[in-house]
Amino acid sequence: MAGHSKWANIQHRKGAQDKKRAKVFSKCSKVIMSAVKQAGPDPEMNLTLRYAIDKARQVNMPRDNIERAIKAAQGSEGGDKYEEVMYEGYGPSGVAFMVAALTDNRNRTAPELRKIFEKSGGKLGTSGSVAHQFERKAFFSVSKDDADEDRMMDVALECGADDVNEEGDLWEITGTPDVFSDIRDALIKAKLEAKTSEVAMLPMIQVEVTDEAVAGRIVKLMEALDDHDDVDQIFSNVDIPDAIMEKVVG
Repeated sequence: MAGHSKWANIQHRKGAQDKKRAKVFSKCSKVIMSAVKQAGPDPEMNLTLRYAIDKARQVNMPRDNIERAIKAAQGSEGGDKYEEVMYEGYGPSGVAFMVAALTDNRNRTAPELRKIFEKSGGKLGTSGSVAHQFERKAFFSVSKDDADEDRMMDVALECGADDVNEEGDLWEITGTPDVFSDIRDALIKAKLEAKTSEVAMLPMIQVEVTDEAVAGRIVKLMEALDDHDDVDQIFSNVDIPDAIMEKVVG
């Protein structure tokens, strides 16, 4: 989906900045540790951990950091207990958001996210208020420099993916969550590097925003949410054209 790939690119650009790197790695470590505590340290048996490790690798988190997080989770009997919570809300112009958080205190996280939404002119919604506009999908993106359409279609047919779409300089491949590992393995077999690999909440219908001022407020909302320590993933149905996105991101 167009909007999802664009936001992933913004996050990757932010993660490359030294001042953001430590925070990005800290979030990845928290997700990895939570996954290990839930279902063990073997990524072959623990898909949540596999997703977390893949995401950490995408932001160039060193292998040593990943291994330390896994060992730390195994060695800690007590400590903070985190739970996954999906928050729903609306941004400027009624754009829908789903925000995946990992929190040890819902009573802290919800008010803080509500304040972020309200500052942008949006609002934090109730459970189910926007979820019906999204569907859970395995999502991968591959650079067009690495593969043509025929090659991507071959990969999709081999692994049981639902669709291959063209988005800018990327190929996007999607499928049901249960074929995540199959898509991942098929890409590895084809020697194709995934720029993004995750189970994502993708919008069924996107909302195009062409007003530069509104687009700027939406991007600021996304960045503010992403800066929150408890926020792991951000999904939206917004689609901002490339020319406007470049202006508002800078």
